[in-house]
Amino acid sequence: MINTRSLTACLLVAGLTAVLAATVLKDGYITDPGGLAWWYAACWLLFAAAVLAVRRMPVRHAVALVLAGGVAVAATGLLAPPRTSTDSYRYAWDGRVQAAGISPYDHPPADPALAGLRDDWLFPRGADCALPERSRIGGPAGELHCTRINRPQEHTIYPPVAQGYFLVVHALSPENARHKALQTGGALLAVGTTVVLVLVLRRRGDPRQAALWAWCPAVPVEAVNNAHADVLGVLLAVLGLWVVVRGRFEGGVLLGAAVATKLLPAVVLPGALSGVRRWRDAAAVLVPAAAVVAVTYLPHVLLSESSVLGYLGGYTKEEGYDDPSARNRYALLRLVLPDAWALPAALLVTAVVVVRVMRRGDPERPWSGALSVTGTVFLLMTPGYSWYALLLVALVALDGRWEWLGVAAAGTAKYVAVHLDGDSSVVGTTAYALAAAAVAAGALVRRNRGMPADAAGVPRSVRGESARVAVGRKGE
Repeated sequence: MINTRSLTACLLVAGLTAVLAATVLKDGYITDPGGLAWWYAACWLLFAAAVLAVRRMPVRHAVALVLAGGVAVAATGLLAPPRTSTDSYRYAWDGRVQAAGISPYDHPPADPALAGLRDDWLFPRGADCALPERSRIGGPAGELHCTRINRPQEHTIYPPVAQGYFLVVHALSPENARHKALQTGGALLAVGTTVVLVLVLRRRGDPRQAALWAWCPAVPVEAVNNAHADVLGVLLAVLGLWVVVRGRFEGGVLLGAAVATKLLPAVVLPGALSGVRRWRDAAAVLVPAAAVVAVTYLPHVLLSESSVLGYLGGYTKEEGYDDPSARNRYALLRLVLPDAWALPAALLVTAVVVVRVMRRGDPERPWSGALSVTGTVFLLMTPGYSWYALLLVALVALDGRWEWLGVAAAGTAKYVAVHLDGDSSVVGTTAYALAAAAVAAGALVRRNRGMPADAAGVPRSVRGESARVAVGRKGE
């Protein structure tokens, strides 16, 4: 018989699913960003309430709800075309180009040499070109056409494992699947990540923490609806951090594959080296990781006529990593430092955190150090793309320091604020400042309460119960 606590959690998950569905169906990123922001806020509040409720449920019942709720939450992302990002259209194009036997790195989408691969979905004409998110390109006879693909004059930026994923999705997709193919792939990867998190946490923590990923609003919005390839990198990174505890070589291979998917997962490598005392042990992780990156890039290097780095250099410049004022980069540092000092200060602070994690981190919990490094990098860089935080959300679920989720929410606030009237940089900076305050407060509370050695502070009774469930004994 279901008890009151379980019923409350189920109702909250149902409410979260309903509000997420309405949010995904709302097309307001450009036309009504203020209204969309309120829908996002409602989703995050329901998410917080649902996570608090599931923590009061028996572990065995909670795991079932986490998995079922994770499927329902992910499914909401399938209800509409991509709402707040056009990146998946580039993915679909790259997969199509590869299927035609052409290197995705050789031609930008606007190149007339690939005109024979164009269709009315990715390259619409007529009234569809009037929409503000369409990019204008030249047609084969000089007439003006448009495309859903952003930056159509630039070469692709995505690494080889991501390119392999695009090709597989293209090959497996039925004709005219359009955006649904990559969204379905994102949903499967998101749910797969939930399953892996539950398996890890049944042995090394509290499996109820998996709800921090499974029900997080960022997952259905960014991993499913916008179909960002980051979710594949997240799954590989989580697997790598799990495996590296027992097998450094195998973990290094998986982490290398994660880096060769989206580059960003490189920030978890210091966590994989937590507590390493010998160079040989570090090399056992770093060498296979580097080898996987090199091996996956090599065929493209040999067969491509253009640089396999594509638009990477232009992207870093566009995003203001060398000119902080361009995109409000290093926003928190620039509150107290001159702009010219922001990048050196960010590198110095990151180096200090990396050294501390490698020297004092727990080798049995590499995700704890990975969260510290990744979260610090986010607070220092203050990125404006909300999907980057998918990696952070998964690490929070593994480690349990829920206060770091504020950083993911801050990225969402900054991204939506771009189309608000007024100075959008104020919104982003304020959101990141509040997130930093939450992280500092969480660290202080944990220290004052004398939490256990593991950063999540999971009570010993819960760890024992999880272990009993894992071996098939009667749980709570």
